[in-house]
Amino acid sequence: MSDTSKTSALSNSSSAADAGRVILVGVLGGLASAAGYLVYTRLPDEQKERLNRQVRGLIEARINEIRANFNI
Repeated sequence: MSDTSKTSALSNSSSAADAGRVILVGVLGGLASAAGYLVYTRLPDEQKERLNRQVRGLIEARINEIRANFNI
């Protein structure tokens, strides 16, 4: 094997490993979100409302931080 073909083979195996990791992370993310949804659907309405308020507060804080960073 020449140096060029060795480099190409290593690059292909590295790309395949990266693709495998991306798929694994995607599947794990999907499982985590599905589990979170199942837990959320079983919460009492009062806890859902509290959770929604907390998430909205976090999102508003993050948006304000981004606006401050970009001087919007």
